[in-house]
Amino acid sequence: MNDSYVECMVARKNSPAMGLLKYIIYILTGVSAIGFIGGYLIFLVPLVIFGLLSFLVVPGFELEYEYLYLDKELTIDKIMSKQKRKKVRDIDLSKMEYICPINSHQLDPYKSRNLKVSDYSSKEENARVWVIVYKDQSGDELIGIEPNEELLKAIKTVYPRKVVEY
Repeated sequence: MNDSYVECMVARKNSPAMGLLKYIIYILTGVSAIGFIGGYLIFLVPLVIFGLLSFLVVPGFELEYEYLYLDKELTIDKIMSKQKRKKVRDIDLSKMEYICPINSHQLDPYKSRNLKVSDYSSKEENARVWVIVYKDQSGDELIGIEPNEELLKAIKTVYPRKVVEY
């Protein structure tokens, strides 16, 4: 068998507002806990609300995406706070029209259309984001990823005409 396996990790850039919101939730949870321990039952509801927020919502603030390429399929996983892993999607690359850089003229026909857009990149300003034009039974979709050279080379080995480098 001539299968290739490539892994690529991309950390999503955190906005300063999300960092501030995370600390505000932690502080309000602490204040509510101190108030509840101090004997004030009124702090029970805020303690439960802020405790759930800090347990369920805050881990989603720190995201990483992992791209796994194996046997003509690209799997994208979302890793939250380096603790929880969730499979975001599987992309069958045989249904890919092409993959090109985000500033490529190949994407011009798709800009005026109302297509579903999924972005699994780092959101950095100088990031090398590539767009997969994907067609399946649910319609056309533009998928933004940030592959490394090894991942692009593996895709280009199998689909040389579908990798547009300009």
